[in-house]
Amino acid sequence: MKYLFAIFLAILTPPAHADTVLAGRTMRAHSVLTEADLKLSPGDVPGSYISVDELVGMETRVVLYAGRPIRIGDVGPPALIDRNQIVRLLYNTGGLQIAAEGRSLSRGGVGDRIRVMNLSSRSTITGTVRPDGSVTVAPPQIPGS
Repeated sequence: MKYLFAIFLAILTPPAHADTVLAGRTMRAHSVLTEADLKLSPGDVPGSYISVDELVGMETRVVLYAGRPIRIGDVGPPALIDRNQIVRLLYNTGGLQIAAEGRSLSRGGVGDRIRVMNLSSRSTITGTVRPDGSVTVAPPQIPGS
């Protein structure tokens, strides 16, 4: 009888309601979002943002079209590094620290992995963008260690 009552309540309980964030206007890639660029729409679209607060200050990665939901991969942190920008490369392992200059081969925000050409050796490496705009290069991983 308890189980029947629980099933009865589950049937009568209305489904949870969520909003979806839509683009208020068409925006080009690499635009920083403001509250005026966004609007809420009733309904749940899987894989889309549900809060305007999450998006304010983020940068568009792709073109956003007016009235369409903003999906998780459509935005990211604002880019600190532009393509062809000279950046500081940092390599730290154990007690060894090396700093060098490099040229960015792509755009990137905090936490993004980007390719950079070391200006001294002309070799291309991949590193992670830090909050200060420098790029950290991790030591190579040795299999089995």
